[in-house]
Amino acid sequence: MLFAFDHVTFGYQGVPVVEDVSFEVHERERVGLLGGNGEGKTTLLRLLMGELAPDSGTVLKKSKLQIGYLEQTGGFESDATVYGAMEEVFAEDRELLSRLEETQREMSLPNADLRVLSARAESLQKRIAARDSYHFRVKIGTVLNGMGFQDFYDRLIPTMSGGEKTKLKLCRLLLEEPELLILDEPTNHLDIKTLFWLEDYLSSFKGALLVVSHDRYFLDRLTSRTLEVERGRLSSYKGNYSRYKVLKAERVKELEREYERQQEEIAKLQDYVDRNIVRATTAKSALSRVNKLERMELVEKPLLPPPPPRFSFSFDETPYEKVIDTDPFDLAAGGKVLLKGVKFTLMRGRKCAVVGDNGTGKTTFLKFLLSKDPRVRFGKFVRAAYYDQENADLDPEGRVLDAFWSKYALMSQTDARKLLAQAGLNAEDVMKKVKELSGGLKAKLELSLMEARRGNLLILDEPTNHLDLPARESLEEALRAFGGTILFVSHDRRFIEAVADCICCLENGTLSLFNGPYEDFLQAQKTENAPTMSEVPAQKKAEAGSYRSKEERAREAQKRVRTREIEARLEALEQEEAELNDLLIAASADYKKVFEITERLSAVRAEIDRMYAEYETLI
Repeated sequence: MLFAFDHVTFGYQGVPVVEDVSFEVHERERVGLLGGNGEGKTTLLRLLMGELAPDSGTVLKKSKLQIGYLEQTGGFESDATVYGAMEEVFAEDRELLSRLEETQREMSLPNADLRVLSARAESLQKRIAARDSYHFRVKIGTVLNGMGFQDFYDRLIPTMSGGEKTKLKLCRLLLEEPELLILDEPTNHLDIKTLFWLEDYLSSFKGALLVVSHDRYFLDRLTSRTLEVERGRLSSYKGNYSRYKVLKAERVKELEREYERQQEEIAKLQDYVDRNIVRATTAKSALSRVNKLERMELVEKPLLPPPPPRFSFSFDETPYEKVIDTDPFDLAAGGKVLLKGVKFTLMRGRKCAVVGDNGTGKTTFLKFLLSKDPRVRFGKFVRAAYYDQENADLDPEGRVLDAFWSKYALMSQTDARKLLAQAGLNAEDVMKKVKELSGGLKAKLELSLMEARRGNLLILDEPTNHLDLPARESLEEALRAFGGTILFVSHDRRFIEAVADCICCLENGTLSLFNGPYEDFLQAQKTENAPTMSEVPAQKKAEAGSYRSKEERAREAQKRVRTREIEARLEALEQEEAELNDLLIAASADYKKVFEITERLSAVRAEIDRMYAEYETLI
């Protein structure tokens, strides 16, 4: 056991947040922690970390438990460079390697005490082998490159954004390899490519995982048990997120059946008592039923899960077949060219996801299409509704109802309140200022405004960012049922799978269009055989960037060949290094032999360093 909560209760100002919570997490377990906003997930994590003390109950932890904790907003702070900060994790490994090199240098000197130095070298080699110290640079390169920092090794951390610092803290935690890794919304700042890499990396992580996330794909791939906090109580389900949904539905139905059976039994007993208690001949049997009722342990009426928000998008006019069509255009932001010489066409009824790594210009692309630039043409009768992830169209000082009336002055308060209530904003929320709303409620307000717009073209920029899981699934259902056209950006892979029927990929300054669901797009990317949408003329494929050029594919092939060559050479060099270390110890009495071996060792290590330096540029 790594840690356990034993009947823990905690609250603020006498109001319980979590009540009578008990659960355990064991070595190498993979646990997902779920719950709506404000249900107590962060409180449980703070209790575990010792930042809060329980009002009652106990939090037990294994002695000297090593915990790595990634908070939602907690970035890594340091004055070092990116690579330098990661090297700090391996300070002991670097010290051991330095001491071994110094010891071997001393062994080559005249009049060296080879017996003492050989013993020291042997001890250092055992410690180095146990820690796998020789490969610390590869570990750093693997994690930094996988997390998208391959071009930022020398960048100073204070110059980085908050999101980059959070990613960097995750890199540091992965390299530290704690016994328990706690990740609170780890996917918030990651693009899809990095998400897949992180899932693969964590799949082989040797410690235990406790994950708080709204990313259903991430939870399904990595967790084998699910904990849910709801109304202050904690329930445990065996299985990942998809399995949890099935088990929870079954559990709720069983609790309802159990409660209803008991209520039926109580009603029958009470009816018999009422009819027979006054009759002399049946009073005794009626009293026995009264006693049974008094002894009965009542089943509490199960609290049903709160209803998810409801969304419904509709429109009045059907547009012409070609909804968006552009002339060739370039796109730049902050002095960086994002797209060059690309075209884009979107046909009526398509539901198109815009994907690409962070920084490729997905949001900028959506805003360009809405910018009224003469190179962008909207088809006749197109009415666009836009979801802005930054809520820039909302007045933070205005009331929620005012947000409606500023856009739809003729809408009645009844209709506005109905839309808001369906989205999950209650009577108290609608009278608040916009700035007082949580991120999730602002998202629901934006979606309500989109519904009121009655657009036949929905353009959404990260609509799921602040939504909890029930709200995401409700939005998916509404968008699947929508009969119009959708263009959206999202990092939520399950959301993309559920909604999109085609993919617009921004990569390396190009825009390519894939006609098919997201799963097929991912498979096509792996096989480098992605067909394009029929709307893209064959002669324009190269311009649109649907395929990489022959030269690019050739360079990739050469890179793969060179990577395999280096891996084979490194394996041979490290084997030779191990053999030379053994020979050095065995030849400790022969000064001439020791000198020859240390000379060769120096050459081997120098070549290993060169190989690793090149390897890090390829992986």
